Amino acid sequence: MAYLAPIHRPSSVRHALKLRFLSEDEECLVVAKSNRLEIYTQTNDGLELQHTRAIYGKIMMLEKLRPASSSTDHLFIGTDRYTYFSVSWDSTSRHLRTEKSYTDLSDKTGRDSQSQDRCLIDPSRRFMTLGLFEGILTVLPLTHKSKKKTDPEFGSPGEPVPVRIPELFVRSSAFLHSRNPTSEKEKPKLALLYEDGHEKVGLRVRSLNYSAGGTSEPGSAEFVEEFRFQEQVDLGASHIIPVPAPGYGFLIIAEVSITYVNEVANHHLIEPLKEATIFVTWTQIDAQRWLLADEFGKIYLLMLLLEDHDVVGWKFHLLGTTSRASVLVYLDAGLVFVGSHQGDSRVIRIQEKSMEVVQTLSNIAPILDFTIMDMGSRAGDSQTNEYSSGQARLVTGSGAFHDGSLRSVRSGVGLEELGSLGEMDHITELFALRSGSHAEHVDMLVVSFIDETRIFSFSETGEVEEKDDYKGFVLNETTLLAVNVPHDRLLQVTTSSARLLDLESGMTIATWIVPDSQSIIAASSNQYHLALSLGGLEVVILDISAELHVKARKSFGPDVQISCMDVSTILRDTLIVGFWRGASVSVLNVETLEDIATIRVSEDAGAIPRSVLLTQVLPAHSPTLFVAMADGNVVTLSYDSVTASVSDRSSTVLGTQQANFKAIPREDNLFNVFAMCEHPSLIYGSEGRIVYSAVTAENASCVCPFDCEAYPGAIAIATAEDLKIALVDNERTTHVQTLHVGETVRRLAYSTRLKAFGLGTIKRTLKDGVEIVQSHFKLADEVVFSELDTFDLNEDELVESVIRADMNDTVEGLAERFVVGTAYLEDDHPDAVRGRIIVFEVTQDRMLRVVTEVAVKGACRALAMMDGKIVAALIKTVVVYELEDDALRKIASYRTATAPIDIAVTGNLIAVADIMKSVSVVEFERGTAGEPDRLTEVARHFQTAWSTAIANVDDNTYLESDAEGNLIVLRQNVGGITADDRRRLEVTSEIRLGEMVNKIRRINVPTSKDATVIPRAFMATVDGSIYLFALIRPNKQDLLMRLQNNVAKYVHSPGNVPFNKYRAFKNEVREADEPYRFVDGELVEKFLDCPPAVQADIVEGLGVGVEDVRGMVEALRRLH
Repeated sequence: MAYLAPIHRPSSVRHALKLRFLSEDEECLVVAKSNRLEIYTQTNDGLELQHTRAIYGKIMMLEKLRPASSSTDHLFIGTDRYTYFSVSWDSTSRHLRTEKSYTDLSDKTGRDSQSQDRCLIDPSRRFMTLGLFEGILTVLPLTHKSKKKTDPEFGSPGEPVPVRIPELFVRSSAFLHSRNPTSEKEKPKLALLYEDGHEKVGLRVRSLNYSAGGTSEPGSAEFVEEFRFQEQVDLGASHIIPVPAPGYGFLIIAEVSITYVNEVANHHLIEPLKEATIFVTWTQIDAQRWLLADEFGKIYLLMLLLEDHDVVGWKFHLLGTTSRASVLVYLDAGLVFVGSHQGDSRVIRIQEKSMEVVQTLSNIAPILDFTIMDMGSRAGDSQTNEYSSGQARLVTGSGAFHDGSLRSVRSGVGLEELGSLGEMDHITELFALRSGSHAEHVDMLVVSFIDETRIFSFSETGEVEEKDDYKGFVLNETTLLAVNVPHDRLLQVTTSSARLLDLESGMTIATWIVPDSQSIIAASSNQYHLALSLGGLEVVILDISAELHVKARKSFGPDVQISCMDVSTILRDTLIVGFWRGASVSVLNVETLEDIATIRVSEDAGAIPRSVLLTQVLPAHSPTLFVAMADGNVVTLSYDSVTASVSDRSSTVLGTQQANFKAIPREDNLFNVFAMCEHPSLIYGSEGRIVYSAVTAENASCVCPFDCEAYPGAIAIATAEDLKIALVDNERTTHVQTLHVGETVRRLAYSTRLKAFGLGTIKRTLKDGVEIVQSHFKLADEVVFSELDTFDLNEDELVESVIRADMNDTVEGLAERFVVGTAYLEDDHPDAVRGRIIVFEVTQDRMLRVVTEVAVKGACRALAMMDGKIVAALIKTVVVYELEDDALRKIASYRTATAPIDIAVTGNLIAVADIMKSVSVVEFERGTAGEPDRLTEVARHFQTAWSTAIANVDDNTYLESDAEGNLIVLRQNVGGITADDRRRLEVTSEIRLGEMVNKIRRINVPTSKDATVIPRAFMATVDGSIYLFALIRPNKQDLLMRLQNNVAKYVHSPGNVPFNKYRAFKNEVREADEPYRFVDGELVEKFLDCPPAVQADIVEGLGVGVEDVRGMVEALRRLH
């Protein structure tokens, strides 16, 4: 059984709409990103996200409605599962509310529209049309009778009516503006730009005749031809733009010209463009101005010229270049939203004959390829801690052509470096102080080393000065604690003493000196009490307000030594002490050191608590006790200070070594917890639960809050080499670094040893109206993401595949190489060379050198390595090559069903993903007794599937994706009884993802024996999503499947679309009723968002309690 969870949600924008949705007084922008809706409001700085919601289906259309009974607009949504519904905004619950839902009622035998699905509303707001199938338009009346026949309801869709039209392939369509909008008798006119069977382009205007039906019968409709444009329409015509009053008519936008047509006067104007281009979208500014975007990212302003309300011409200006737009939306005051599928979306401001970028919204779609730089450990290190995707750094080849880029993607808590204090070794602790009694911000940073202390002063502008002495501080010892305390005093604790200092004069007010032969090994305080651990054998409590008077002391003896302690800052009389033995911590009264409670934190008696912290992480909850164990486990417990009891125990593995805690203040008297270990993590409260997230700060040894005037909200963070000031996010997000390449990064590979990427790119330029395409193989540095060297491929040669490989070398032995597969554009000669396989080495000065190459008679779609040999997927065959004397020699081949699109090698088995015939498994066998080597098919999936990617995810188990957005897990039954059983790949799991996967990468990460799932692969999609694929452990399969079914009953999507229908497998051959043995992690994790009563109902009958299920789901959530 399989498990699926999103790491990076889709970022591609194909649809957007402006409407008054959240309130009647303010317009907002609704953006569709695959299956997600995002709602933005406009601010002075651009757009601000207000709400996001997942939809059960990929969003294919958006339109606004305004029912007469509503003060705000409703949003009409159509999905790829033929589900159409309208939603409104519930301002009380701040969620979407389904108003009316529909499923497709058109002819199911019809052919899907070859252009995108269209939703149009006529300007009189009386009718809506849906273009879903070729030759069929679905009409929905927006004005119909309610239950009270005398009271018509406006703006709410009625029952759909399918209408056939002779125009099959419609390029563009638009309702025309009525010349008499107040007349209900005037019929809506629909202009259709279409292509006929002879590939000629025509234009017709049809009027809609609609008759309402009876009580139980739908209405009837037909489109009657009213006007046919007799002139020849440019073959490159792509868009119809309706012109409102006073001009009326419509514009035909083509590659080489713009044509204005007045269908009533049978009059037209045509003007050629100065430069041919391909227009992709447009938006209206006002009655005379429009913005147009072309394929190359250029934005144009089109303004009509009128005389006596007649169109006499137009002006057409280039404003600038941005990402290639999928949708344009004019916002207000010159601001325009540019939604892009293949580049960053942007908000731009239109100026006179120019434009400027106001805001950029990151987009990593489409992901053509990606590689895994590390899984939380660098080269040669093993990963032994519990897996989290926040530890993985992925690098994607994103975008297309001039929007092409490399993106470094990492999910976690971001750390933005503000400045560095330079190289400093062996920092043991950091403390922040205020130098003045009335200072609102800290301005002194105390840096403790093994045998000394250094103090740095920060000015209001961020200038840094190191102090030779400060307020009587002891600087020739390590500092264990430094803090501001009441009455304008400072407290410093070293290994030999505790000192209370006057903040103004620096005079020593009181000193407590350690008795002979003892030393202070740990210190903790709040504003009232200071706790000292003397040699781990004794605890001494000093009263800060009584000038360090000894208030209590207690010896624990050599058999019960102290391992850690914390004086609570939120419970003033509470001291938490951990011990080297017994796997327990004690809660003591800080004034008397009497035991309040003893808490066993582990069943393993050998477990040792090494760091403790009691703080408030969750609002309106009891304080949380954090205990870091020596083996890398972190235990959290909810502590009730009234009853001195604990509950809600949970354990998380952060690493192999102990974590050290530091509380980081946030608003409302809450704290985040920074856990320092080999994989630093931020622990924070979110939606009533505690969340762990990796921090993008490697090798952090200690931190402290440093909210100074120059860097508000910052932290000081030390590593083994340096000290920095940085800003840390409060919560986990996905962090993306960008290297703009300006070319399509079609393929990439990463070398850990070379610390470099190999990139296969495609560059497109437009010169004198002619499109020129050139392909390259580039070497790019890992650290600074900069280009090191470039190899130009031949004319008409495109890169198809790139891998990193360890290959035999006559001089170096086993050497690292980049292998590149290419394809030439089609050639008329059947025996012509169709591609090459090129082997590159990287020289010592980091330049590319060709080792060898071989010409092939088919495009090299995919490459893989098998025991030092190259496996190449060509157009019709899979071929194995061996490198001998710097030359590639063909040693075996296998003829595929149609054309291989991807391959995955495991040992001597090659899984071949065929573009039409799903997956076959081929075995490589060395020839014996003089026989040649051979490839033999040993298993096959006997179903039709348009494969896009394949990966081996377990022994004899493969994950396949197809072009229709499905995922299939296939297993070879090697222990089958008959040869046919052993030869058949069985489907063990399948689900509809709804996005086409371009690449699957296998991962190998050790997991604990108690882990619910085993991560096996990352997947990247054309819409910019990255998913984690995992296998479910057998003992958890039934529980997760039943949990998913129960959660689906209580968690509903807008449109009331059933979860099983949404995730059910569907292609052109068959359609299932529900996902098969596949668990959707995004749905299961919504269990955590349910109220306690609903959680109890969900787990009823599962055989486990709510706490157990919550702990399991929280662990699953930490995976991504």
